[in-house]
Amino acid sequence: MERDERPPSGGGGGGGSAGFLEPSSALPPPPRNGFCQEELAELDPGAISVPDDRAEQRTCLICGDRATGLHYGIISCEGCKGFFKRSICNKRVYRCSRDKNCVMSRKQRNRCQYCRLLKCLQMGMNRKAIREDGMPGGRNKSIGPVQISEEEIERIMSGQEFEEEANHWSNHGDSDHSSPGNRASESNQPSPGSTLSSSRSVELNGFMAFREQYMGMSVPSHYQYIPHLFSYSGHSPLLPPQARSLDPQSYSLIHQLVSAEDLEPLGTPMLIEDGYAVTQAELFALLCRLADELLFRQIAWIKKLPFFCELSIKDYTCLLSSTWQELILLSSLTVYSKQIFGELADVTAKYSPSDEELHRFSDEGMEVIERLIYLYHKFHQLKVSNEEYACMKAINFLNQDIRGLTSASQLEQLNKRYWYICQDFTEYKYTHQPNRFPDLMMCLPEIRYIAGKMVNVPLEQLPLLFKVVLHSCKTSVGKE
Repeated sequence: MERDERPPSGGGGGGGSAGFLEPSSALPPPPRNGFCQEELAELDPGAISVPDDRAEQRTCLICGDRATGLHYGIISCEGCKGFFKRSICNKRVYRCSRDKNCVMSRKQRNRCQYCRLLKCLQMGMNRKAIREDGMPGGRNKSIGPVQISEEEIERIMSGQEFEEEANHWSNHGDSDHSSPGNRASESNQPSPGSTLSSSRSVELNGFMAFREQYMGMSVPSHYQYIPHLFSYSGHSPLLPPQARSLDPQSYSLIHQLVSAEDLEPLGTPMLIEDGYAVTQAELFALLCRLADELLFRQIAWIKKLPFFCELSIKDYTCLLSSTWQELILLSSLTVYSKQIFGELADVTAKYSPSDEELHRFSDEGMEVIERLIYLYHKFHQLKVSNEEYACMKAINFLNQDIRGLTSASQLEQLNKRYWYICQDFTEYKYTHQPNRFPDLMMCLPEIRYIAGKMVNVPLEQLPLLFKVVLHSCKTSVGKE
């Protein structure tokens, strides 16, 4: 969708000759793919024109409805996500009354459950990403789409796969697993891990294997009883917090990520004299300058990444062109939040929108406001550390689902590496917050969704949007 790039009209009061900006009647339109095309050219002059396929990415791959994020490995809507989860958890076996080729659309998806589940499997929905207890939250959000054979799909659709799994566990039980977590100690008292089910033991073994593959290290003994992601809270009474140390390689990689960040205060002037009335055009210009500076910092950050030499310049350009809005949003809500919700909020408070601006504000803008306020309070509650921020940023940046990448498999390995490093760090640093890591990771799909929605907000409405968000967040925090 092409954005309306007409400069916003100068609304609000005039007054004052010594404001922080020179009043301007016209603003240069921002570039189509972001703010700083010449900076992208530093990475790869021949690859800066990356098509904006964000709207296409937000369409459910099953039924074509509006997608809400990455669910069980693929981009899908809430309806198909819930349907797939219920079908797998309840081991449903459906029947098609036609030729097993029914049309899947938002209006017709409920007419044939067989064909809907079939398409979920064919498009790559990963049943192993579903929690076995059926509770909200995936078992491992880093698991991507899977390709399975027609024979395996047929076994699932016919119910044969569910029967084989049930027979396997009933025949083997816990006795076949010889991992330390399933043995009784010498005092004949069960170890903490022995109280986990056999299927959980398989999860732990899979977790440790993944760590060896993606982090290039064996699993220390103190990781033996760590439950899988999103399963921790269900077993926390059996696994009391214990003192542990952070793996040296994890510490080194996190330190390198933090060192790549520019955590100095933003240099864009945001101070304003008392009594000066900020116009819509001036506030918009300030927002553009802030976005420019933040984007410059992301480009400098890429060049300092510990894995910079492992990917091509073309891939970095493609990744930055697709994620720069998300990176700026994440940094504004975390490491630069004091300035954004302090100095910038003071500037927006001196901007008075006209009645026409208020009347013309879009529904898309209202949804963005609500979600930004929610996300701000979530981050404010978590008090994200610099280490967690650096890991979250790397995980969000290393998105192997972006089109045009040449090294998607290598990106997936890097993504998983920093996923597990972040999990190690949070479980080491915040022992008494077992749900902290999944809480952090669940913020990333929300950031991507908000960034995608902001593309549809007309440019002239951005000053009012930021004024409302910053005022609401600053006011609510001040009351705490």
